[in-house]
Amino acid sequence: MASCDKYKNSEQVEQLSEVSKSPLAPRRFPHIPEVAGVRLAVAAAGIKHRRRNDLLLATLSQGTTAAGVFTRSSTASAPVMWCRDNIASGRARALLVNSGNANAFTGDQGMHDVRWSAGRIAKALACRPTGVLVASTGVIGEPLPVDRIDAVFPRLIGSLGNASWNQAARAITTTDTFPKGAYRRCLIGDTEITIAGIAKGSGMIAPNMATMLAFVFTDARIPAAVLRSVHSATVDRSFNCITVDSDTSTSDTSILVATGQARNAEPESMSERALKNFKQALLEVYVDLATQVVKDGEGASKFITIDVEGATSNTAARKVGLAIAESPLVKTAIAGEDANWGRIVMAVGKSQAQVDQQLLSVSMGGVLIAHRGQCVAGYTESVVDQHLKGSEIEISVNLGLGRGRARVWTCDLTHEYIRINAEYRT
Repeated sequence: MASCDKYKNSEQVEQLSEVSKSPLAPRRFPHIPEVAGVRLAVAAAGIKHRRRNDLLLATLSQGTTAAGVFTRSSTASAPVMWCRDNIASGRARALLVNSGNANAFTGDQGMHDVRWSAGRIAKALACRPTGVLVASTGVIGEPLPVDRIDAVFPRLIGSLGNASWNQAARAITTTDTFPKGAYRRCLIGDTEITIAGIAKGSGMIAPNMATMLAFVFTDARIPAAVLRSVHSATVDRSFNCITVDSDTSTSDTSILVATGQARNAEPESMSERALKNFKQALLEVYVDLATQVVKDGEGASKFITIDVEGATSNTAARKVGLAIAESPLVKTAIAGEDANWGRIVMAVGKSQAQVDQQLLSVSMGGVLIAHRGQCVAGYTESVVDQHLKGSEIEISVNLGLGRGRARVWTCDLTHEYIRINAEYRT
């Protein structure tokens, strides 16, 4: 297996924009191993920024199965519509991603540009255009500069296999302050499996996919129908449990591909015992990527974990968790390190889930603040104030109604969020 060090002398175009790295960023990008059957290439087309890679091509070995989950926005981008139609076959030979332009709300020309891009890659790989998945992220409503992309296609295709996961993750970023990657190894039966993923996202992040692109690759051999079930269930417990600003993007895309190069015994259903370790490892990769997206929330200074228990169902619990996570009043209070727990109670009440305030309990940082409908006798705010000075905040809510539970992740809302989005197109 090739060492990640062979990529250390990458060009200066790899640098992200001039914004400061999020204070919640991981120390370093992980040393993600290669995945058999996947080759990567990146190039700088100058779609929005000069001197930085903004195109990613991943080619996939023949027989690769694929599954995808996409935005539920009614104004979905042309690439999303293309992928929805073509991933139904359960097969893929390549993935092409550009940053800097969302190719969304671009009319018939936008779809024409997707077909053209897929056709160019398909010709080089001698496959059908429908086997090429396409994703875009960036400014909405502006035509895709296909002339710039066309100019670098020969270089992109000619450099296949030369890019690292770090370079791939950087090429798909927009307002991100750091590249996002994760991997795990596990066993299916006696066969070692590798799972590697990259993601982008910083703003316009809300559940039911968020602007958020996530691409996960494994060398496991898994039939398309099983892969589809596993992917959907895992997205529901990870990417659908995060929010930064409650805005759902036109471009949200999460794709899982399995090259089959590991040659494990092929599972026939999602429930097979042999898949237990794989499903857990996949969930860990997805949660790792999802929480990195939140930690890179535009202007974020605090990472917030919200646990809800005692709901009538898991769905109801997540509804309550998201109501808290999406409340500007809760998020700004935490940014200001103000233990205003009344705002949490407010958010629970507006969630439209079944709630009985006489049974409601609220904790922050492990400190019980309210219990059975009222503030706990002897509660001292100074302990919670100290917790709020940290960078990782915990909120727990117990509805006292049932066994439903959920965990949701978000970040605080700061002045910096306003600045970043006010200047986005400049």
